[in-house]
Amino acid sequence: MSGNFEYSYSAERQSEIDAIRKKYLPQNEQEDKLAQLRKLDASVGTPGLIASMALGIVSTLVFGVGICCFLVWNLWLPGALLCVVGIVGMLVAPWLYRKLVEKRKQEITPEILRLTEELSQR
Repeated sequence: MSGNFEYSYSAERQSEIDAIRKKYLPQNEQEDKLAQLRKLDASVGTPGLIASMALGIVSTLVFGVGICCFLVWNLWLPGALLCVVGIVGMLVAPWLYRKLVEKRKQEITPEILRLTEELSQR
């Protein structure tokens, strides 16, 4: 043994170690409830967004096929019908989003209110 003692400190390294350690420490109950509240709040628009985007994309494609029937294949009646169906679908997509968001809000309102009451009392 040489008897010399060396020590090097790195703030970056220590902060990385602390961040990893924090992930494995048990969280307190209030932080869990706050995370649950954030997750519920973020989940309000997701189902409506997915459904309305899918309807909008499909409707746009149907409209495009209708335009192709007009311009490329010279099929007037099927083209007109497909265009109308596509336009109706595109007009319904925002309405569908709003309705699904309202429905989701009604479903999770009691849970949101319960969590906010518990968090604000502490």
